[in-house]
Amino acid sequence: MAERPEQNPMRRPRIEKVTVNISVGKSGEPLQRAMQVLEQITGQKSCPRKAKKAIRDFQIQKGEPIACVVTLRGANKEAFLKRALEAVGNRLSASAFDGRGNFAFGIKEHIELPGTKYEPRLGIFGMNVCVSMAKPGYHVGRRRRARCKVGAGQVLTNEEAVQFVRETFGVDVTEAS
Repeated sequence: MAERPEQNPMRRPRIEKVTVNISVGKSGEPLQRAMQVLEQITGQKSCPRKAKKAIRDFQIQKGEPIACVVTLRGANKEAFLKRALEAVGNRLSASAFDGRGNFAFGIKEHIELPGTKYEPRLGIFGMNVCVSMAKPGYHVGRRRRARCKVGAGQVLTNEEAVQFVRETFGVDVTEAS
């Protein structure tokens, strides 16, 4: 018989990290402004990401920086996630969750985040927010030394992730139609 998460702390889902990505599609001035916006809203330095392949129609060359990303861990991740979920109205679709309990959603304009002011010199950017969730001990399958298989009870399911998000953040998860 499976134990309930309240009884066993190793069965409680938790947020591993929150990744925030802004893809501009160009290098230079627009990317620098996007990096400044990302630093302002997250409080951390952003890291540029390069194009994996050339796309002639969009004038993108392979290796050209076209996006920026920030990975949030610790107390910062939950504070930012609360603000980001408020920006989407505390609503997520069930299709936002993948098979392992992780979820992602988009924010059309960064000024929708509570406490963010519009600065005309920076402009407006949309962003993707990806949340990686797992149960404690799941990292044994990913670590370098003494790697081993993760048991079926230690893998986070969509139902557990949806329940965690509903209880922790008060988010309404609607079924995909």
